[in-house]
Amino acid sequence: MKVVLPGGTGQVGAILDRALTAAGHEVTVLTRRPTRERQVGWDGATLGRWARVIDGSDVVVNLAGRSVSCRYTAENLRAMMDSRVNSARVVGQAIAAAAQPPRVWLQMSTATIYAHRFDAANDEASGVIGGSETGVPDYWAYSVDIARNWERTQAEAPTPATRKVALRSAMVMSPDRGGVFDVLLGLVRLGLGGPVAGGAQYVSWIHDEDFVRAVEFLIDRDDIDGPVNLASPGPLPHREFMRTLRAAQGIPVGLPATRWMAELGAFALRSDTELLLKSRRVVPGRLPAAGFDFVHPEWQPAAVDLVRRARSSRTRAGRPRLFT
Repeated sequence: MKVVLPGGTGQVGAILDRALTAAGHEVTVLTRRPTRERQVGWDGATLGRWARVIDGSDVVVNLAGRSVSCRYTAENLRAMMDSRVNSARVVGQAIAAAAQPPRVWLQMSTATIYAHRFDAANDEASGVIGGSETGVPDYWAYSVDIARNWERTQAEAPTPATRKVALRSAMVMSPDRGGVFDVLLGLVRLGLGGPVAGGAQYVSWIHDEDFVRAVEFLIDRDDIDGPVNLASPGPLPHREFMRTLRAAQGIPVGLPATRWMAELGAFALRSDTELLLKSRRVVPGRLPAAGFDFVHPEWQPAAVDLVRRARSSRTRAGRPRLFT
């Protein structure tokens, strides 16, 4: 199978590239700065020679977009919007122009499209789309607008021969360096892995193995299109999420953080508190209904597995083991 990964050099792209290549598929990554074999240069906004790799491919998984791990300034929010919408638009153009278009186009989206809520979980059928909540920062609505426009651009692309799926993904948990799990585990090791702002906000997540399996499942299922939630069926409040992670690492105590402390920490990490404070209570509806079984449906065994793999990777890399 020929797979093209636009924007495939980030954490999620690396996970997919590694897994699909190991499974024997021919994977090509589109990136702004190609540095190795199987990488092709593109600008993420205009058609070019790169479009040739789309023609004749079997699957496109578009992951392109500016990282959300940044301060949510007006400039960065606009860059997040433009990079996602422009890349989806130009991928659609390449597919539309292909003599042999791919049979399926999986487009990365985000679970952030759903409302900040505590009362009930959001699935694809009954979930509440965000943007009109009260008592939250105004710019949170812009994040929802980004997701809406991202998905709309894919949906409106004139690609009748190509099935389209929007991946409303929760945070992908893997032990890879620099990913969200790596950051959270680092906080735990420093004794800072306590609840933030009370910890009632829900954390939705998906183990990297289940993320890959879900992508493979959706590639094979010709009867599924449109938005699909890629999230574990076991979201849980932040305080429980971090308590479980501390237990997996063997660190019983984590200092809690107030909202203003979270603001300072996010500023120091050049990130934003929406990633910590928004209650993303998102669950899969369509995947289980279609027969998909999660290998890691609950956080406790998933956290144990991820901590074990993180320790193993540090040992193999020969890093000093400052924490156990």
